[in-house]
Amino acid sequence: MYQTLAARRLVTSSGIVEYPLITLDNEGFIASIEPGAAPHTEEATLTSTFFDIHTHGGANHDVMEGTPEALDIVSRFHAGNGVGHYLPTTVTAPIDKTLSSLDGIANAIDAPHDPRTARPIGIHLEGPFISHAKRGVHPPADILPPDIALFDRFQQAARGHIRLITIAPEVPGAIDLIRHCIARGVHVSIGHSNALSEEARTAIDAGAKSATHTYNAMRALDHREPGILGVVLDSEKLFAELICDGVHVAPELVRLWFKAKGPERAILVTDSMAAAGMPEGDYMLGTFAVKVANGRAFAADDLTHGKETLAGSVLTLNRAVANLQHFTGAPLEVAARLASSNPAAMLGVEDVASAIAPGKPANFNLFNSAGKLEKTLLHGVPVA
Repeated sequence: MYQTLAARRLVTSSGIVEYPLITLDNEGFIASIEPGAAPHTEEATLTSTFFDIHTHGGANHDVMEGTPEALDIVSRFHAGNGVGHYLPTTVTAPIDKTLSSLDGIANAIDAPHDPRTARPIGIHLEGPFISHAKRGVHPPADILPPDIALFDRFQQAARGHIRLITIAPEVPGAIDLIRHCIARGVHVSIGHSNALSEEARTAIDAGAKSATHTYNAMRALDHREPGILGVVLDSEKLFAELICDGVHVAPELVRLWFKAKGPERAILVTDSMAAAGMPEGDYMLGTFAVKVANGRAFAADDLTHGKETLAGSVLTLNRAVANLQHFTGAPLEVAARLASSNPAAMLGVEDVASAIAPGKPANFNLFNSAGKLEKTLLHGVPVA
């Protein structure tokens, strides 16, 4: 027997369907979507599930563990917070560790997928080709100059699954690596960078398409030398991530980012690490220790020297969507797209990660009339 879903409205990448009646087949795929002939009693809003393109883990596991068990737990954790697809994101580490992690993540991507969990559909390589000046918590000993041959080793270990890479464009060799990645279908995000504005524009001209966690680990804005941040906010070509937790970026600058990028080029990410969804305490991010206190994750080694350096976040994407609405006044349908169709459009995977149409998996987030996420459906089945 076919299942039907009804709601007050359905938000898609192209618009809103009022009073939709959605029929699902027995395999959890959308059979049809019809606008209601008469209003239903339901007040719910249905959207696509979220797509997190920048996450290091959650539920006490880091994706760089690379084990089936760790990736399965991370996938279940993200599904429980409205995510249908994600990019496991690496962090700068010794080369052998990175190669091993990429192989393990690739195994998870290639393995048969449990339709009740979020699906990893590629890898985001964050580091090692970043700036020492804006490394954040990335271990300085493992940061390396851009190297095409080394990137190819990483991609071989990942069996072609690296979809996105963060590169600091000002580092010698970066532009050549950007062009190399673009030619091989890998999207480039500029970040962890102290680049001047001209260096950032050169990266965009070479094919860079996005910016990694806007404001964070970026050269500060100056009114005479706007630097990478000024270019990121100004460029009409560039998508831009943001960690909308109220910790990494002040609400005033969230609003500035949203005004600059608009609803088409702004992307919400979590940059979550293993502590997401866990009590405060001691955790790992890649190969280094992190201490979580008062909702913030700090590099433990820096804390011992009196320095507070943020080390990822404990944010979930459903909270990022709620925060964006609170900070900017954006309606739910816009905020949800920033966490679903926008990242999918940046990577060119709308058909996989955010499409709502007959023949596609019935992956939906259901929000109540107050805008709170109440239920996530993956292949038509509620996530436990």
